[in-house]
Amino acid sequence: MPTSLGPIPDILERLHIEPVNSGACYGDWIADPSGGEIESINPATGEPLAKVLRAGPEDYERVAASAQEAFLDWRMVPAPKRGEVVRQIGNELRAHKADLGALVTLEMGKILPEGLGEVQEMIDIADFAVGLSRQLYGLTMHSERPAHRMYEQWHPLGIVGVISAFNFPVAVWSWNAMIAAACGDCVLWRPSSETPLTAIAVQKICNRVMEANGLKGVFNLVIGASKPVGEALIHDRRIPLISFTGSTEVGRHVSEVVAGRLGRTILELGGNNGIIVADDANPDLVLRAVLFGAVGTAGQRCTTTRRLFLQRGIAQKTTDALVKAYRQVNIGDPMEETTLMGPLVNRRAVEDMMDGLRRIREQGGEVLFGGEPIMGCFVQPTLVRARPDMPILKEEIFAPILYVVEFDDLDQAIHWHNDVPQGLSSSLFTTNLVAAETFLSHRGSDCGIANINIGTSGAEIGGAFGGEKDTGGGRESGSDAWKAYMRRQTNTINWSTQLPLAQGIQFKV
Repeated sequence: MPTSLGPIPDILERLHIEPVNSGACYGDWIADPSGGEIESINPATGEPLAKVLRAGPEDYERVAASAQEAFLDWRMVPAPKRGEVVRQIGNELRAHKADLGALVTLEMGKILPEGLGEVQEMIDIADFAVGLSRQLYGLTMHSERPAHRMYEQWHPLGIVGVISAFNFPVAVWSWNAMIAAACGDCVLWRPSSETPLTAIAVQKICNRVMEANGLKGVFNLVIGASKPVGEALIHDRRIPLISFTGSTEVGRHVSEVVAGRLGRTILELGGNNGIIVADDANPDLVLRAVLFGAVGTAGQRCTTTRRLFLQRGIAQKTTDALVKAYRQVNIGDPMEETTLMGPLVNRRAVEDMMDGLRRIREQGGEVLFGGEPIMGCFVQPTLVRARPDMPILKEEIFAPILYVVEFDDLDQAIHWHNDVPQGLSSSLFTTNLVAAETFLSHRGSDCGIANINIGTSGAEIGGAFGGEKDTGGGRESGSDAWKAYMRRQTNTINWSTQLPLAQGIQFKV
């Protein structure tokens, strides 16, 4: 299937993807890992792209031991020098943006502009981490004891385990890896088995940069099954921090295991995001934001818009406009310029969507548009008129299904909006300042992300990303999220000849 970027074999060759690839790397590739073979499938065509040999338990141990050894040297590299290495990785990503973005599209199914946008996000976070490498600031505090100086500093934490999902096969890794590397940590990545080739391509880019700098083992890769490789990773006491992106169900298991060994977690779990539209909202903004939020990535974003609350006065007009817009969504080859929605990631995702629609109808939901499979992994994006008390509204079906619910006043809408287990991203469309501030106040949205007059998708890397409740509470990317990748140390220096005790305690010997 030719594309504007050249035939698929050329893209794979430029990214050094071979017909059969090793799925385990610690700077050097393990030639014959023992975890069995998987195929990477193009969800748009059902055809295989290449094969990957997965890591087994002994391969995992080899990679983890190498990362532990590499950390001892990497932590001693000055932070600005670590930032320079990250800068070089960002430049390599720039050089390979077209091909890597195309591979994301081929392997995962999101449309090409989204694939390219994901790689741009990697570049942006690399730039952010470069600046961060000169800003790992601690605080200085005044001591209550004379001739004492007290301050805090931040040290590298160790190995950061990153378990990423198929829907953002490279960007989420970069959120963690670029910042962790700037902080002095090594990274051990277990990507989704649905998207192994993009992980291999990124690892090869990192390897070339590290080799040019005389380094090895800072970025590591293990592509392997949940059992035993995934379980080994989350149980491993050598890995103080696990960053997991995936379902709430699996996230709970990861949290319990890591907490059991007193490790740390960054959890990015379910979304089930909602948009509230007041009757004074700008309808053009609403239409564009809802369409992208609900249909983008075929509804397979953690920030996908899944619930739309429309104030009764504008509900029917807005619903009619959405139905008209949905009819114009071009579904097809995600590599084609005119395509707005590609396939779901696999047939199982299609089956889950159809099962969800069956339950929606059983609970009284009315399908206004879509709701049918097309062929292969392609489906119609679906609009559903729903009641706020339908139990399925509290679930997250990872597919392009959007519920439309009518409301009377903002307090009612906020209550319904917050009445779900998840709490990632949220939006209110209004031109009323009081309504906007109410939504952003303590009695407004209970999500980690709350927006006014923009949708639930499209978070920028400058702000910390993450959510509350069943979303896990983790924060990645911008702001002070870097602190999760380091350990804090408080230091006190006594430069006097006396030994006064804190709180005025007298201890005479």
